[in-house]
Order: sequence, then structure tokens, then C-alpha cells
Amino acid sequence: MQVLSGITDVAHVIQLAVAPVFLLTGVGAILSVLVNRLGRVVDRFRALDQNLPAVKELSLASVQIEMANLSQRARMIHWAIGLCTGCALLVCMVIATLFVGSITNVEMPAIIAILFVLAMLALVAGLVFFLREIALAKGSIHVIPR
Repeated sequence: MQVLSGITDVAHVIQLAVAPVFLLTGVGAILSVLVNRLGRVVDRFRALDQNLPAVKELSLASVQIEMANLSQRARMIHWAIGLCTGCALLVCMVIATLFVGSITNVEMPAIIAILFVLAMLALVAGLVFFLREIALAKGSIHVIPR
């Protein structure tokens, strides 16, 4: 009968771990978007940098402004990726703590709660950096009236 109780306990822990696993899926999707955006920013920066010697003096200032904007955007994306990755790592630690607690029969609700709150704070901060990067990207679009 003891084995059945152990299996039931593990099944219960798996049920508790399902929500954090779905959270990991969402964070993974956000990371995919961020990495894609970073790649595009880096590609554009490299293209501008490569063509910099051929740019006429009249255009040089606008190219340098765009490169500075791209650099700032890359920095924001870098922070967003770091914070979202930190969130994913903390969620993984929550899941691991659930299983370790179940196996050792040690309840660790405070540790689990702290890890989860830290994960949410990292996710919120990462999303704030993502929003800031989007604002920078939008701000660099200038429509010239005809």
C-alpha cells in the first residue's frame, strides 16, 4: 500500500507542476520573439555599419542616429531576454522544488512561493523592457508628409 501512496503523491506533484510548465511554454514563445527581434536589429546595424564609408556627409548624421537607436534597442532586448530567461530558470526551480519536496517528504511552501514571485517579477520586468524596445522601434519611424 505504501507504493500506491507514493505513486499518488507523485501524480499530485505532476498535477501541481502542470501550470508552471504551461508558463514555461509562454515564456519560451516570448523568448523566441525577442531573439528574432534582436537578430533583425543586429542585421540592420551591421548593414548600416558596412555602408557607413559610402554614406554622404548629409546622410551621415541620420545614419548615426539610427545606429544609436538600434544599439539602444539591442540593449533593451538583451535585458528582456535575460530577465525572461531568469523567469524560466526560476519556474524550473519551482518545479524541481515541488518534486524534491515530494520525494524527501519536506514541505517547502515558502521557498516555492518566493521562487514563483521572483519568476513573476522577472517576467514583468522582461516584458517592460520588451515594451520599451517596441516604443523605441516605433519612435524611429518617421513619416514624411507629401
